[in-house]
Amino acid sequence: MIRFFVTPEALSGPSCQLTGENAKHARVLRLKAGEEVLLCDGRGRECQCRVEDPDTLTLTCGECRPSESEAAVRVSVYMAFPKADKLEHVIQKATELGAYEIVAFPSARCVSRPDEKSLKKKLERWQKIAASAAEQSGRGRIPQVVALKSFSEALSRACQAEKALMFYEHEEALTLKTALTGTYRTVSLLTGPEGGLEEGEVSQARAAGMQVCTLGKRILRCETAPLCALSAVMYDAGEF
Repeated sequence: MIRFFVTPEALSGPSCQLTGENAKHARVLRLKAGEEVLLCDGRGRECQCRVEDPDTLTLTCGECRPSESEAAVRVSVYMAFPKADKLEHVIQKATELGAYEIVAFPSARCVSRPDEKSLKKKLERWQKIAASAAEQSGRGRIPQVVALKSFSEALSRACQAEKALMFYEHEEALTLKTALTGTYRTVSLLTGPEGGLEEGEVSQARAAGMQVCTLGKRILRCETAPLCALSAVMYDAGEF
């Protein structure tokens, strides 16, 4: 079924009208009277609607319900600022895999350190990538893309999850499988930049309450590690 993301207010009444980019898309699709589409508020609610007037793109709204495509576990992906457009790739794929949010932050070995002005533009672009990926993959929620100012802020925020996990290439004892033992509803996954995390940062994370895990014997690229961990969590949670 064709899916459109609209504002929560658009689903508050018995009818609504597609506008802006949604209207352009709908006209390209040549929607017909009586055809059914799915409207999502981007926050996890969806509504099956019927096209009443294809000229004005007026729809009759059915009853709203929780989106059936959202994961039961909320996984937040924390990634240190990488070089080039690697974060864009992670945002797109993490959205497809079901991430609740994607959080970027600076760490000691980050080469990329966007200033406030450029970061504002990047955030707009990153959020559009998340929205496009959510629509394409049938999500009912658009993950929020967040940029933090410090590594300490990332730790403090990530540790609020029931399972707060950091991945470090020199860790050998604790596997992700072992760390995911038991029940959980919220998970945070934190990975470093191209040069990895410094030992001091790993010690700081342990002191803050994060579990430091290994992702196996092979060294993963900074854009591979978060997607690998996210896929494993979704599998463990029964989403695959």
